[in-house]
Amino acid sequence: MISCGVLMATVIMLVSHQPINILICDMIAVARLVNATLVIPQLDKRSFWQDTSTFKDIFNEPGFIKALEGDVHIVSDLPESLQSAPRARKHFTSWSGASYYEDAKELWKDHKVVHIPKSDSRLANNGLPIDIQRLRCRCLYQALCFSDPIEDLGKKLVERLKSRGKFIALHLRYEKDMLAFTGCTYGLSESEAEELRIMRERTSHWKVKDINSTEQRSGGNCPLTPKEVGMFLRAMGYTKSTWIYLAAGEIYGGDKYMSKLKSYFPNLVSKEVLATKEELEKFKNHASQVAALDYKISVESDVFIPSHSGNMARAVEGHRRFLGHRKTVNPDRRGLVELFGLLEKGELMEGPKLSSLVTEMHKYRQGAPRKRYSSLPGSKGRARARTEESFYENPFPECICLTGKH
Repeated sequence: MISCGVLMATVIMLVSHQPINILICDMIAVARLVNATLVIPQLDKRSFWQDTSTFKDIFNEPGFIKALEGDVHIVSDLPESLQSAPRARKHFTSWSGASYYEDAKELWKDHKVVHIPKSDSRLANNGLPIDIQRLRCRCLYQALCFSDPIEDLGKKLVERLKSRGKFIALHLRYEKDMLAFTGCTYGLSESEAEELRIMRERTSHWKVKDINSTEQRSGGNCPLTPKEVGMFLRAMGYTKSTWIYLAAGEIYGGDKYMSKLKSYFPNLVSKEVLATKEELEKFKNHASQVAALDYKISVESDVFIPSHSGNMARAVEGHRRFLGHRKTVNPDRRGLVELFGLLEKGELMEGPKLSSLVTEMHKYRQGAPRKRYSSLPGSKGRARARTEESFYENPFPECICLTGKH
């Protein structure tokens, strides 16, 4: 394959609001569309987590390059002969289709190297050539394997969980950065809410500063609190003996907010409980590698439940769909907030009535086969693209056959 130039990309960490594996696969597809050599993406180390991990710390780099050699030419580093070559710095437009990238090829007329400093949501969810869509899936589900340390420990932890019986992987997005980013302060103290506001104000790349927390919550845009997750799981019929793996970073407020969930489900375990100190030592201070462990365990769980529909949750759901529509229960946060409001007012009690309402609400939210949702009626332009269901959340029908063969 003869390339027209070189494409460099900087991607943000797995633990941030866009998981790195999705961003990398979008860059692979872009490189194919513009017929460019892709330099293994650099990871943004300026995030909240201050993680120094490199691509090869998280992924099997040689295997990745080999698996995609028939699709895209990939190199580990920018060749020395191009170090001083003319280069451009370009922000590709979000949710762009194939025609946009046909025009983007003009960049290489004057520059041999193009650097993409921001790589989230670079591709449309729909309307792309079928070979590009399948390339995205081949990248994510086959080529992009984790590094040996992550794969090995992830496999051990899954085996330890399964030895106890079936287990839920709970992606509990109740970390400080998530609450600050979304502006969700329900149930927090005034000082905690102020701390989050200050964090949001000081984080320059978070563009929205003034957020009405009440409106966010009523609109279903806030992650469920740990206590609400406990009530939801009980209403869905999960018993006190259920094993739950906590796929999460440090929970904001710690036991102050986790105690109720733990009282509902005492068999709630984390990697710190399942793994030895020696096994976790190599991952210390590397949040992206720890998040990769969570991703692997979540994909392999018997049931996956996210408390917020962030992009890691979407990626895990899509991966589970690809592997045979493994059960993923997606909480209807907007509907649940209404029910929890009735509980607070004393107009509804925990028990059979609540359980009936919650189970009916989630009858069709458990990962059954279906086509990807299109945009919301009446939406136009960029807003239309924003409201489409993520390709990575549900790669059906392009990458999934109902026979189970992909």
